[in-house]
Amino acid sequence: MHTAAAHATKLELTKSQIVIAPQTAGLFRANSVTTFNAGAEIYAPGDKAGTFYHVEFGAVRIHRLLSDGRRQVIAFHLAGETFGFEADRTHSFFAEAIAPTGLRAINRAANDQALPELLSLALRGMLRAQEHIMMIGRQTAVERIAGFLVDMAERQGGLEHFDIPMTRLDIADYLGLTIETVSRVFAKLRAAGLIKLRSIRCIEIKKHEALRSLCA
Repeated sequence: MHTAAAHATKLELTKSQIVIAPQTAGLFRANSVTTFNAGAEIYAPGDKAGTFYHVEFGAVRIHRLLSDGRRQVIAFHLAGETFGFEADRTHSFFAEAIAPTGLRAINRAANDQALPELLSLALRGMLRAQEHIMMIGRQTAVERIAGFLVDMAERQGGLEHFDIPMTRLDIADYLGLTIETVSRVFAKLRAAGLIKLRSIRCIEIKKHEALRSLCA
């Protein structure tokens, strides 16, 4: 686990170095919004790739099914984020709406002329994947969940309280934990005064630096 985390730190890109090209934003605005109900499939392994999706509202879960039937969640995408990049011409994972979700799509041109404008978005996705490796490479469940909560807060503007659209089971499958462990750690963080559960989906971070120190 620590080896994977160490390798992840070698990525030299930073968020401040990744700039979304204005041309790309315009391409997304030019397309209409398609809505998906909670649980609806956006694409599946083997489906033709080449379309990228910008999340206008809601949230998306990327996952795969293991040979023993278990589910492994690879990523979550929130409002303002883009997904659907593939190295091949077909998708390798499932993409599903977690909640009612609106997506704008842009198709990759046959001559790949759109790629320069979309490169920064693809790099952002690579950086997010590296950060996920670092998160699940941490030893304890408390470290993983503290890192997850800090990440969710930062991706939603650094707010003191924010919604997590995914279920506890989603979080467990994302962090390599059991749902019981996730619930137990949430309760432990709440008892320590680090977070407050405003509702089952709304989290308030009471002591941001203390929470961050758990996953440093």
